[in-house]
Amino acid sequence: MKELIRKIEVLEKVSQELEPTFEERKKLNKQVIEFANQFMENLDSYPAYVKGEPSIEKLTIKPDKKDLKELLADFNSEVILKGIKPASGKHLGYVPGGGIYTAALADFLASVTNEYAGMYYASPGAVAIENETLNWMKSIFGFPKDAIGNLTSGGSIANLIALTAARDKHQIKNEKITKSVLYLSPQAHHCIHKALRIIGLEDVKVQLLELDAFYKIDTVKLAKKIKEDITNGLNPFMIIASAGTTDTGAIDPLEEIGEIAKNHNLWYHIDAAYGGFFMLAENKKHLFKGIEMADSLVVDPHKGLFLPYGIGAVLIKDKEAVFHSHHYTADYMQDANEANMQINPSDVSPELTKHFRGLRLWLPLQIHGIEPFIASFNEKLLLTTYFRDQLKELGFELGPEPDLTISYFWYASTEIDENKFNEKLVEFIHTNGDVFLSTTKIKGKFVIRMAILSIRTKKATIDTAIRMIEKCLMQTKLYFKY
Repeated sequence: MKELIRKIEVLEKVSQELEPTFEERKKLNKQVIEFANQFMENLDSYPAYVKGEPSIEKLTIKPDKKDLKELLADFNSEVILKGIKPASGKHLGYVPGGGIYTAALADFLASVTNEYAGMYYASPGAVAIENETLNWMKSIFGFPKDAIGNLTSGGSIANLIALTAARDKHQIKNEKITKSVLYLSPQAHHCIHKALRIIGLEDVKVQLLELDAFYKIDTVKLAKKIKEDITNGLNPFMIIASAGTTDTGAIDPLEEIGEIAKNHNLWYHIDAAYGGFFMLAENKKHLFKGIEMADSLVVDPHKGLFLPYGIGAVLIKDKEAVFHSHHYTADYMQDANEANMQINPSDVSPELTKHFRGLRLWLPLQIHGIEPFIASFNEKLLLTTYFRDQLKELGFELGPEPDLTISYFWYASTEIDENKFNEKLVEFIHTNGDVFLSTTKIKGKFVIRMAILSIRTKKATIDTAIRMIEKCLMQTKLYFKY
């Protein structure tokens, strides 16, 4: 017994290193806070994009210990200073995660306290906070109080949960799969197609709908297509609309589509991952009329509310459809099976182990209120107009007037193949790296894409982008001797 106790004491001494003392924590905290503050103070001076490969040697996990100061230096050189800078206001390429500071504080608290937000029994307060953030979203989008919601890692899992509920509500299984039809825009996010594969609906008939000149679903042709499919013995069961597409930022005619779905008893899903929270901007509210008609809705707080990556949300009206796939019990969970007034997040999601995501939304809303968020939406909308006006003055062609803050442009070359010219232009833009822009193809045309949503994107950012584009345009013309 003495030998056993001696061994335990030896191991306790070694393992205690994983539990720093108060003084050790103060030292570690100081280094991390100083690093974070330096990062934020210098963020505007960093390039938005730097090509380069990280040093695997520096990032390899080895048996020997390293000092935190050395590790922070490696983190800076191999992670922060390479690739796209998502926290930067100069990230205008993909829809960015803004990373507001108070959300980072919430993540720190969530990790330190390690509250388990999957079951009400385990942490009533954590689950209550998660559900309160969902109730807040229900009030914004006109969903009933008894709708089901879940905070997910992002739009992909949120869409997966919604599509699974639609599948189970309409019992799309076995031989019924190949005769069932889902309708969506060619502009729909690719995670929809990915979700269909995951939930066993790869073989449903996906009807890619015709769009109007503004890349929105043509509802007359949609209604006609549904009637044709019914006449041909098929089983329409779902329509997916977008409130802010990835390529063009378009908002489909939500109310008209909702009426069509209602008339044919189809599940109506709206993917508003990017655009949903723009509903809070008064001059855009009319575009979202009909969003309350959806059977399921996806929004991403890590896009529209400027939070760090890793928080999406889904709202679904049919509780039983969600519970059918996700509500399970096990003997070892019997203590958690008591009836309560709160929905367990693990009962409406594939996740049982669940990070306390709700705190990163709840804390900023409580500290800042909603007004600064709404001001930011309006600011980004005006910056989009300003950017487009400046591009036009430089001689660029523009896509249609956007509903929100995603748009695209290209330089119409008369002597060189347009696609080749704009591909080379973007190559110079990425090499420059002052501001990051991405590209896409619209009807075969190579175009440059802007997505203005970072909390840190300001007028000065757009001015920097214009100077960079003007410089790179001259380089491209010289390259082609144009």
